[in-house]
Amino acid sequence: MGDPINSSGAKDTLRPVPELPARLVDLFPIVVVGTVLWLAGLIVLGIRCAVTGQSPDVWLWTTVAGVVISCMGLGIMSWQRAAARRGSRGAQNGL
Repeated sequence: MGDPINSSGAKDTLRPVPELPARLVDLFPIVVVGTVLWLAGLIVLGIRCAVTGQSPDVWLWTTVAGVVISCMGLGIMSWQRAAARRGSRGAQNGL
């Protein structure tokens, strides 16, 4: 059974796929934006609880968890980047 994409049997006539630009692959800005959004939600819900006198509900604690996990992610990404710059064998590249 032949290859349905290359049914004519062409050999190496296609150009190689270029790498994506670094600014499109970089995850760090996305995580920073997510952290800022979680922090904004925490501030809004914290102000709402302070103004209305309500006890913190599940949404406030969800935003607290989002901020904490996002900060942990930023720390891990920074740690991996530093390890890759040092040339550590166990470092993940491309973070």
